Amino acid sequence: MRLTEITYPEALPIESYGPGFFRLGGQVLRGPVVISPWSAVGWGGLDDTETPLRLAGRIDVLFVGMGAELAPVPRAFRTVLEEAGIGVEPMNSPAACRTYNVLLSEGRLIATALIPV
Repeated sequence: MRLTEITYPEALPIESYGPGFFRLGGQVLRGPVVISPWSAVGWGGLDDTETPLRLAGRIDVLFVGMGAELAPVPRAFRTVLEEAGIGVEPMNSPAACRTYNVLLSEGRLIATALIPV
């Protein structure tokens, strides 16, 4: 089997995560974050729809990492984003990191909002 290294030209993959942090491009970000191919910014959590809404028209789907365990996304959060044309897919944060990186390597229009584990 031949393995091919994944490259991310001009994009921000998630390199690692741990208790309370995410690492991108060698930089450690603490607390909840919204990560897109273009930027990584602090996020106020599920009460903050403004930060992910800035990506409307630039992404199709937002993966919402709910921490260590899968939990439902609050209806109000989902409704605001879906009305702006952004699909919302909840998962636990480790799965959201992996899914984001795989789809990022395919050039998909995605972002992720992550609550640390």
